[in-house]
Amino acid sequence: MDSPAAAVIPAVYGASDRPPRGDYSRGGSVQADYTCPQDWASYTAADHDTYRRLYERQAAQLPGLACDAFINALPSLGVKDRIPHFDEINERLHKATGWEIVAVPGLIPELPFFTLLANRKFPVTDWIRKPEEFNYIVEPDVFHDLFGHVPMLFDPTFADYVQRYGAGGIKAHELGAGEKLSRLYWYTVEFGLIRQPDGLRAYGAGILSSVGELQHAVLSNEPRRLPLDLLRAMRTRYKIDTYQSNYFVIEDFAQLFDLTAPDFTPIYEALAVEADIEPGVLLPGETGKA
Repeated sequence: MDSPAAAVIPAVYGASDRPPRGDYSRGGSVQADYTCPQDWASYTAADHDTYRRLYERQAAQLPGLACDAFINALPSLGVKDRIPHFDEINERLHKATGWEIVAVPGLIPELPFFTLLANRKFPVTDWIRKPEEFNYIVEPDVFHDLFGHVPMLFDPTFADYVQRYGAGGIKAHELGAGEKLSRLYWYTVEFGLIRQPDGLRAYGAGILSSVGELQHAVLSNEPRRLPLDLLRAMRTRYKIDTYQSNYFVIEDFAQLFDLTAPDFTPIYEALAVEADIEPGVLLPGETGKA
C-alpha cells in the first residue's frame, strides 16, 4: 500500500454544486491511492439498520429483473442484517476470482480508480446514507458499492472485463480520453442490461441498487434500449440525477470482454471527430427496442 497522502483531493463527477461526501483526511489514514481502513467501529446501530432495510428491499425485487449471475452470487456478500466487514467478503471473493475490495472515503479521481481496477482491487465507499436519503442518494455509498457491484465480481468473465477496463483506463487517461471511456463504464458496469434466454435482465450496479430504476430499466416502455456498440456508448452522454433514458444491451459477458480486447487508440481518434449524443436521442436506423 502506498504511503499516506497529506491531502488527497476528492473527486466530483457530473454537474453538482455540493461538496463531496466522505472524510478524505481520516487523520492521515487515507493513502496516496485513496484507499483507507474500513472504519467499521464507527457504524451505529442506525447505520446497520439502514443497510439491513436496503438489502431486504432490493433483494425482494430481484427475481425476474436481475441477471442470474447476480442473483447466484448475492449470498457471497454474507451477512444481511449489518454492514459486512470487507475482510470477510475478501476471503470469498479472492478465492472466486482473485479480486478484493478496498475501502475508500468516497468518489476518487479517474487515474487512481483505473489503477485499482487494473490491479483487481475494487474501491468501496465505506460511509452509508442517512435515513432521510433512504430512497435516493446521488453519490455511491457502501450499500450501492457492496450490494450493486461486488456480487458481479464473483463472475469470472465479468471480473476479467472490469480489470481489462481498468488497464484500458490508464491508457485513456494518458491520451486525455478518460471522460469518453467513463461512459462505457456507466453504460455497462453501472447501467448495463443483458439478454438472457428468459428475457431482459439487469447487471449494472446503478440499476440493481436502486429501488425504482430496476423496474424502469427492465420493464418500462419509456427508455430506449440499444445493442451495445463501443462508439455509440462512448458518444452518449448520461445523467446522474434521473433514471436513464437509454440503456445498452449485451448478449453475454464474453461480449464485454471481447469488445475491450483491441487497442482503443483508433476509437479515441474516431470519437474526437464525432459529436456527442444526448441521452434518449435515437440515430437514423435505431428503434430503441433492442
